[in-house]
Amino acid sequence: MFGESYFATRGQFADLMGGIANLAAETGTELGAILPLAEIEAGLSAPCLLVVCGEVNAGKSTLLNALCGHDLCPVHPLPETARVRHYRHGDVARDVAVGPLHDECDRPVDFLWDVNLVDTPGTNSAIQGHQEIAAPFFAAADLILYVFPVANPWGAATWDAISRLPSAALARMVLIVQQADQCAPNDLQVILGHMADLAQKRTGQVPPIFAVSGKLACEAKLATPGASERLRASGYLALEQFISERICQSPARRQALATWLGQAAAALRAVDDHIEDQIRVSNTRSRFIEQLEGEIDAIRQQFVTRLERHLTGVAEVFESEGVFVTKLLRRRLGALRSILRLFAGDRTGPDMESAFIERLQAAVEAVAHQDGGEVADACHAHWAGLDPRVQSAMGVRLQASAPIDSTLAAAKQRFVQRLGQAARAGVGNLKVRNQLDKELRRRNRSLKSFIFMALILTIAGATCGALAVPWLPAILCGFAALFLICGVLAAWATRQSITRDFRARLLDTCGTFASTLHADYEEALRVVFHDYAAALGNIRTHLARDQLALEPRLRRWQVLFLTLKALEQEL
Repeated sequence: MFGESYFATRGQFADLMGGIANLAAETGTELGAILPLAEIEAGLSAPCLLVVCGEVNAGKSTLLNALCGHDLCPVHPLPETARVRHYRHGDVARDVAVGPLHDECDRPVDFLWDVNLVDTPGTNSAIQGHQEIAAPFFAAADLILYVFPVANPWGAATWDAISRLPSAALARMVLIVQQADQCAPNDLQVILGHMADLAQKRTGQVPPIFAVSGKLACEAKLATPGASERLRASGYLALEQFISERICQSPARRQALATWLGQAAAALRAVDDHIEDQIRVSNTRSRFIEQLEGEIDAIRQQFVTRLERHLTGVAEVFESEGVFVTKLLRRRLGALRSILRLFAGDRTGPDMESAFIERLQAAVEAVAHQDGGEVADACHAHWAGLDPRVQSAMGVRLQASAPIDSTLAAAKQRFVQRLGQAARAGVGNLKVRNQLDKELRRRNRSLKSFIFMALILTIAGATCGALAVPWLPAILCGFAALFLICGVLAAWATRQSITRDFRARLLDTCGTFASTLHADYEEALRVVFHDYAAALGNIRTHLARDQLALEPRLRRWQVLFLTLKALEQEL
C-alpha cells in the first residue's frame, strides 16, 4: 500500500479532529477560527495524485494498471488514450465527460481511495488542447511520472515537455523506462546513463530514474497471485517503495499535518478550558446546594434548640392527664362499684391505661399540631425566597416534585401522627399498669372474702329463720352486716392507698416519658425537613446530570490529548 504510514497517520488525524469537534459541540465550546474543520477535512480527505505522461504507446496505461493491481486503463497496441482521464474511487464504475478532452473515471478500486491517477494523451499526440487540461493536475500532483519506451528513450516530444516544466514541477518528476524486460541488462544500464546525462543537460538536475516492466508486474499482480519473483524482476518494488516514501515524506504534506496538529492542540486547549469552566460552575452550584441544605438544617436546629421548653410543656400535660386519670380511678374504686365488679368482672387496669393513653396522645398531638404548623410556616418563608436565588446560581427554575403546600401539609400530618404514636408507645413502655393490676387483684380478693362471708351468714340466718329457730337468725344476720361493713371499710381504705400510689408512679415516670419523646420529636422534625429538602430534587437532578456528563467528557478529552501527543511524536 503506497504511503501506508502516512495514510494511517492521516486517518488518526481525521479521527482526532472528529473527536475534538464532537467534544466541543457537547461542551458548548465555540471553536470558530481555532479549528477550521471544513478546510482540514478537505485536506485530510484529499487523495494523493500521480500524473503519468509520455509519448504515444510508451506504456503509460500499463504502468498505471501495474501500480494499482487492476485493469484500470485500456491497453492496446494502437494509441488508446486520446483524452485526459482522471481515475478516482467510486462505488460504481462510470466515465463522466467534464470537457471536450477530459473524463472523470470512477472505479470501485480500493487503491483509488488514497491515490488518484491521471492518464494523459501522448506528448507527441496529434490532438491539441489536452496540455491546458492537464496543467492543473501537473500543479497539484505529488509525482509526475514521465514514461519512455526502452526502444526509444530519447523521444523529442517528451524531453521538450520536460524542458518546459517549472522548477517546482521538476522537483516532483520521475523518469520511468518501460518494457525493461525487452532489453539486455548491460544495454539497459547504458540507456539509464544516457537518460541521466540528457536530463542534466535539459533540466540541470538528475531526477530519479526507474527501469520497469509493466507487463511482468501486471502478470504478477493480476494473473499469478504470490508471484514474488516475477514482481521483483519487473522492477516495480523499487518504484513503489520510492513513491510510498515520497508520499510519506512529502514536506508539504507533513507541513500541513503539523499545521493541523497545532490547530488541533489549540482547539483541545479551548475545550479543556471550557470543561474546566464547567467544573468550576458545577462546584459552585454544588456549594450553593450545600448552602441551601445548611440553611434548612439551621431552621431544623432552631426547633431542636427550643425542644427543652416544649418538653417541659409535655411534662405538664403528662402530669395534668395523670391527675385526671387518678381522679377517674378514684371514682371507679368506690365501694358499691367495686362490689358490683366482683360479679361482673374487673377491667379497671386496662381501662385506666387506655384512658390515659388516649388523653395523653390527644394532648401530645395537639402540641405537635401547633409545632408542625410553626415548622411548615418556617419552611414556607424559606421557600418564598429560594426561586430567584436558584435562578441566579443554577440557571433553572425552582420546581418541587409536588406543590410545596401539599408537601408541607403531608409532612406536618406525618409529624403529628408520629408524635401521637410515640406518646402511645411511650406510655405502654412505662408499664404503669402492672403494679396497679397487682394491687387491684389483692383488693378484689379481700373484698370477695368479706362479701362471701356476708353472703354465707345471710343465707344461714335465712335458713334458721325458715326453720323457726329463735334468736339465731338475728345473730347470723348481724354478723353478716358486720362483714359487709368491714368490706366497705376495706374498699374505702384500699381506694385511698391505690389511687395515691398510682398517682405517685405516674408522676415518677413523667421524666422518663419526656426523655423517650425527645428522640421521637427530633426524628419527626428530621423527617419533616427531609421532605422539605426533597422539594429541591429538581436542582439536585440538574446538578447531578451536569456532573455525570462531565466525567466521560474528561475521559474523552484525555484520550484525545494522548492521541495528539502520539501524533506529535510521530511527526
